[in-house]
Amino acid sequence: MVKVGLLVRLVAKPGKEQVVADFLAGALPLAQAEAGTLTWFALKLSATEFGIFDAFPDDTGRKAHLNGPIAAALMANAAELLAVPPVIEQVDVLAAKLPG
Repeated sequence: MVKVGLLVRLVAKPGKEQVVADFLAGALPLAQAEAGTLTWFALKLSATEFGIFDAFPDDTGRKAHLNGPIAAALMANAAELLAVPPVIEQVDVLAAKLPG
């Protein structure tokens, strides 16, 4: 059961929109390898704004993800790719419908 999540907003620098989209799409195998990450979505919100939503069974899974390879790669490339620093919100999941 999912109890907590992350909602991340990313604004690409002009001309970096496709690079951000490709970065997010390429992160899927890393998310799939994280046992504590139950769901992970990379989103395109507009021409320049992107997002990530992921959910976890508990705060331990969320913290592991925040200290994992996706977050590290994002922060390492943020200055080059993003117009503003990522907005990372820790959220509580009130209800969810998951497959299975």
